[in-house]
Amino acid sequence: MNTSSILIMAAILLYLLLMLLIGVRFSKNNTSTDDFYLGGRKLGPLVTAMSAEASDMSSWLLMGLPGVAYLTGICDAAWTAIGLALGTWLNWFFVSKKIRRYSQQIGAITIPDFFSKRYHDKNMLNCIAAIIIVLFFIPYTASGFAACGKLFASLFQVDYMAAMIICAVIIVAYTILGGFLAASTTDLIQSIVMTIALLTVVLYSANAAGGFDVVMENTQKLPGYLSLVNTHDPASHTAQPYGVITIFSMLAWGLGYFGMPHVLLRFMAIEEEDKLTVSRRIASVWVVISMAVAIFIGVCGLAVSKAGVIDTLTGSDSETIIVKIAGLLSTQNFAAALLAGIILAGILAATMSTADSQLLVASSSVSQNLLSDTFGIRMSQKTSLIAARITVLVISAIAVFLARDPSSSVFSIVSFAWAGFGAAFGPVVLCALFWKRSNKYGAFASMLSGGVMIFVWKYMVRPLGGAWNIYELLPAFLAALACNIIVSLLTKKPDASIEAEFERAMR
Repeated sequence: MNTSSILIMAAILLYLLLMLLIGVRFSKNNTSTDDFYLGGRKLGPLVTAMSAEASDMSSWLLMGLPGVAYLTGICDAAWTAIGLALGTWLNWFFVSKKIRRYSQQIGAITIPDFFSKRYHDKNMLNCIAAIIIVLFFIPYTASGFAACGKLFASLFQVDYMAAMIICAVIIVAYTILGGFLAASTTDLIQSIVMTIALLTVVLYSANAAGGFDVVMENTQKLPGYLSLVNTHDPASHTAQPYGVITIFSMLAWGLGYFGMPHVLLRFMAIEEEDKLTVSRRIASVWVVISMAVAIFIGVCGLAVSKAGVIDTLTGSDSETIIVKIAGLLSTQNFAAALLAGIILAGILAATMSTADSQLLVASSSVSQNLLSDTFGIRMSQKTSLIAARITVLVISAIAVFLARDPSSSVFSIVSFAWAGFGAAFGPVVLCALFWKRSNKYGAFASMLSGGVMIFVWKYMVRPLGGAWNIYELLPAFLAALACNIIVSLLTKKPDASIEAEFERAMR
């Protein structure tokens, strides 16, 4: 291991140590499951905004988005980013305050708990919501562990399994110790590290390519590279049309936000409802800027390859463009090597900030919603807190097992899981908050149809190609919304007490 590698490792280890110290710091604040899962509703506006977005973006922001732009230009990446930016703003503007007020009024501390108490349903909604969360979040968490393992294995030529387990242990440790407050505070720090990484890489890569003018000259020579209606085909060096159906398919990513449990929990956890306006502005600005910078990193990275400074990347290797640029930076001097370590810690931060939130949500679904609410196992606050922490351990162990193969396709599950949550929970959340006539039968039908349609469209309809080649979230979301409305109208209207709660929450 050379000097630059040692300095990079030192920067990353210091970062990981800081995450553990935060977990220890907040461990004394958890005296109940409400503290562990929702932080006692004590989050400030900055922590709420940045932890929500950091837990949302994951390593996709620093690896997937630049990689897509590097290979095919800005079109695919830009329409996806536009969809996500719109979804972020709409979710904050329409959903955040209502779910904060409603969840506090009925005493809900998890998303399945909110569905159950909103519709005065004892077990049905709790059970199916908890099962959906576990079904989609365990492999989602596994992909995060795998990303950490692959990062260390590729950087330092160490054993993938050992690196992955060490990262998983650190994530689990600060999550178990500090719960929601630790996860949210570390997410804030991780968003700062991610921002530093994005800005440093875009400036350094542009300089390494010969300046921003050279970058733009290079991309203008590539057919379709800077177009929003064409993509660049690197194999044939031609522009390929990007149809209207594909554009709507990419914009549909934004619908996923309405059903993301780890994002919705941040809305529920803020200390005061009025502060969500400040959080919305911070979150929306950060998301737009960070995704724009990430896309431009891919553009600059290709110019660096064209200049012969780094090798040309193909296929999935394009997702390592930030790693390659950080490696190039580390060879400059002592300070540059430490800065490269911070950049790589940014990739780690993006992954960890999502994994810790997913662990908390999945564990709450098992210990709180299944064991306590559905099966009626009564526990004291202390016992319940222990059960919550044990659940985090068990779920993490399963996720580590799923991620044990470095060549596994667990990463492909990320977009599938996003679609799953968006379709299964999104329409239910919107109807619960905006439609007094919706009832528990409509909510149940919506969750079930949304979850089933994701599988049907992904594996049976979308392979037909052509007009059917639409991201499964869009048709599944619409089907679930239709089921919610139709079933609610065909069944008994909610009781007067449910309608009264709705009216009080909507004031």
